[in-house]
Amino acid sequence: MDLRIFTEPQQGASYDTLLTVAKATEDLGFDAFFRSDHYLAMGDADGLPGPTDAWITLAGLARETSRIRLGTLMTAGTFRLPGVLAIQVAQVDAMSGGRVELGLGAGWYEREHTAYGIPFPEEKFPRLEEQLAIVTGLWGTPAGESFSYEGEHYQVRDSPALPKPAQERVPVLIGGLGARRTPRLAARYATEFNIPFASVRDSERQFGRVREAAREQGRDPRDLVYSNALVACVGKDDAEVARRAAAIGRDAAELRENGLAGSPAEVVDAIGRYAEIGASRIYLQILDLHDLDHLELIAAQVQPQLAGLGG
Repeated sequence: MDLRIFTEPQQGASYDTLLTVAKATEDLGFDAFFRSDHYLAMGDADGLPGPTDAWITLAGLARETSRIRLGTLMTAGTFRLPGVLAIQVAQVDAMSGGRVELGLGAGWYEREHTAYGIPFPEEKFPRLEEQLAIVTGLWGTPAGESFSYEGEHYQVRDSPALPKPAQERVPVLIGGLGARRTPRLAARYATEFNIPFASVRDSERQFGRVREAAREQGRDPRDLVYSNALVACVGKDDAEVARRAAAIGRDAAELRENGLAGSPAEVVDAIGRYAEIGASRIYLQILDLHDLDHLELIAAQVQPQLAGLGG
């Protein structure tokens, strides 16, 4: 079972804070550092000192880390043109020595688009499908050949399809709980399918849909990695769990029900239930980025107990 650290910088984090967390992620033996792709805080957070761009952040971290994987949950398709995104990700992959992963979603938060003058199209999902075709098509075109694509929303003509990523194939993450289109897209384009903030029961149902979609497209469902993203709130005792929950504006009992909260033993048991339905990777949503003791506790008392779980 891989444990990955997943951050939400739009809620309030500087690049220096993210760098500190990424270095702790690497030093403590976690598998990867991921971040969201948002430009506006949500809920009651003030978002200070202001938003950081996901791919600019990852470019910096690519040069400051050496082992951990780096990626997005999820890059908003509404923020970037597909050809530009393919160049950005390929460049950051080269800067990291081949450690980048691209989570790509349709985009959904209209307020942040309005706040920063970003168009918010009505037909987002068809655009996402074309973006996936273009990004993967550009990367997959052999050097020396050209790539063209004629879609309803995007047209690419005689592109040199450069630069190439350092990896032969950049992992592509697709996620969500859509019953039909999402599984179909995952079966066609994804390396990994991720479910955000869902119960074991709902995750099992959605994993099943993705497996079935893969079979329908002639793909072995075992080719995909299945993962979950869940808020983490771990403490040595109930008082520490309650303190960490309060620090992120949540209730400990609610987090135990809907996330990965409680003692290390409780969290290991909860992760085990996701492993039983086929998850082999968990993204731990860490909302208090200044509490590095939290990461140390998870690394010391949760991670060692997960050997043999997953998949």
